Amino acid sequence: MKKHRVTIKDIANELNMAISTVSRALNDHPAISIQTKKKVQNLAKKLNYYPNLLALNLLQKKTNTIVVIVPEITSHFFSSVITGIQDILKGSGYSLIITQSNESYREEVAIVEHMIRIRVDGVLISPSSSTKKNDHFLKLKKNGIPFVLFDRDCPGVESDKVLVDDYEGAFQAVDYLINAGCKKIAHLAGPINLSTTSHRLEGYKDALKKYQIPVRDGYVKHVSGFTHEDGIKPSKALLKLKNPPDAIFAINDCIAISAIFVAKTMELRIPEDISIVGFDDEPHSRYFTPSLSTIWQPVYSIGMLAIRILLKRIETNEDSFTFRKEVFKPELVIRNSSKK
Repeated sequence: MKKHRVTIKDIANELNMAISTVSRALNDHPAISIQTKKKVQNLAKKLNYYPNLLALNLLQKKTNTIVVIVPEITSHFFSSVITGIQDILKGSGYSLIITQSNESYREEVAIVEHMIRIRVDGVLISPSSSTKKNDHFLKLKKNGIPFVLFDRDCPGVESDKVLVDDYEGAFQAVDYLINAGCKKIAHLAGPINLSTTSHRLEGYKDALKKYQIPVRDGYVKHVSGFTHEDGIKPSKALLKLKNPPDAIFAINDCIAISAIFVAKTMELRIPEDISIVGFDDEPHSRYFTPSLSTIWQPVYSIGMLAIRILLKRIETNEDSFTFRKEVFKPELVIRNSSKK
């Protein structure tokens, strides 16, 4: 049997008061006497009364709710971003809804449309790897819901953005490998649609170009996802080439560790036979054997800055076309998986 939820009307009936008096007493209105406030508040506590925030939000035309949409929440990267967001929201009065698109454009669209229906105040989005269209972002704009893109860019979408200089990180990694003596450098690239993939691929190619080293046939392999499993087959394809690489720069740490695993199964020495560099600097990378050289990026700060920008956009009700684009600089971390 469905339990009855206590309302202001129930409190008013029991105390023989007007509903408006009870409402004001619960909201500590100065026109209500201290004695009346105590009576109302004590009974509310006794009856386990909770205010109907949905009705209140509808009245105020504000839900005090923010949603973050990420491709997945199991990786260190996105969990750290979310932690940064939550730490800024503490004490702000806003609730956070955390959702994941599972790298699916359709799921991402469905989440956005649902958030429009429940009238969230703002959205933080890291687009899925299969997102090619921008219609759902335009729907947010048309409904007056501000949003911030983070980590992954969507060219052509006008919004606030918090990104990392993926080009610079890739260039640093490959430049370092060349100066360590590697000349046959391959790249395990990300899914083709992503801005991070194109920027890191461009950085890889430009670093080779700087030293007049050509991009060899078959030396760029695109992975379908970002898990360890996604990196196994492409790594095997690279290392079984007739003229295999002496170094691999991978789109992220998980793919780099897959390459290390495959290299070990083929009895290659790391870094003597092949150097491997990742991207992200996830915590486990330093404890892997050999420890992984990688590109560090300020993940926690990305979350903090993204939510700060969104809150300012919400609270000042800005409707200008001057959007912020903040780009963090990554740093090379040298460990044992690459030649010194």
